[in-house]
Amino acid sequence: MSNLKFCQGPDCHTYKTNDRLKGPKGNKTYQTRRRSHMYYGRGNFCDRRCMEDWVAQFVEQALDHFGRTTEAKHLTEENAWIKDYDWRATPEDSHRYFFVNAITQERRPLTEAQYRDTNYTLNTGE
Repeated sequence: MSNLKFCQGPDCHTYKTNDRLKGPKGNKTYQTRRRSHMYYGRGNFCDRRCMEDWVAQFVEQALDHFGRTTEAKHLTEENAWIKDYDWRATPEDSHRYFFVNAITQERRPLTEAQYRDTNYTLNTGE
């Protein structure tokens, strides 16, 4: 079974590139790209242009469906913790992964497992 999927860009089939031109000689058409891996929009679009086409066409509908922000959000000391890492660190460094508070700049060390755990957080406020 093939793991190929189609680009979700609404106008993907209209862009004239050699890899979109498919069909037998004399009956070729431009078609939506079909790939095993897409690199844009969390793996749903073949290129940035197709992703931006989708956003231009559907962003209003998506915001209406999923909800719009209707009031300002606030970053406070309680909810300003961000996971980060020191890419220059050597494997012997004990503080390679850490939480940093975006307001106070306080750092707290993390293990690599805690860093990779998407549910692990220090944020307590809104």
